[in-house]
Amino acid sequence: MSVIIRRAQREDCTRILELVHELAVYEKAPEEVTVSPEHFVESGFGPNPVWWAWVAEVGGKVEGFALYYIRFSTWKGQRLYLEDLLVTEKMRGRGLGKMLFDVLIADGKEKGLSGMVWQVLEWNEPAIRFYQKYGAKLDGEWVNCAISF
Repeated sequence: MSVIIRRAQREDCTRILELVHELAVYEKAPEEVTVSPEHFVESGFGPNPVWWAWVAEVGGKVEGFALYYIRFSTWKGQRLYLEDLLVTEKMRGRGLGKMLFDVLIADGKEKGLSGMVWQVLEWNEPAIRFYQKYGAKLDGEWVNCAISF
């Protein structure tokens, strides 16, 4: 199996959005994905991109992605925020997630960021075990908050 890990390109957006929907179904919230394809593309590849991504390509098809942006912490400075990491169900267990996570870490270090942060659902035991292999600190103290406009 030949895997190519590369930066996402505008042409990958349709496939990435398909995988976003797959992730939303897995997380039991498919109705929560409301971003339009146009807004998604513009936000990643327009004149002022706010997100970047890496993709895992197998046999010419994107089978996984890691989408991130840079956030600022008044305590820690600039940090990589991992918004989504997904490998298709059929390709899980083959090392694609590790390859994507490793390239994120390398990318963050290269950019001089102070670390990486993300969220994981408390019931997603496979993901939690994956992150624990990296020595990730799981913080149950903070509560997520959001307001929709």
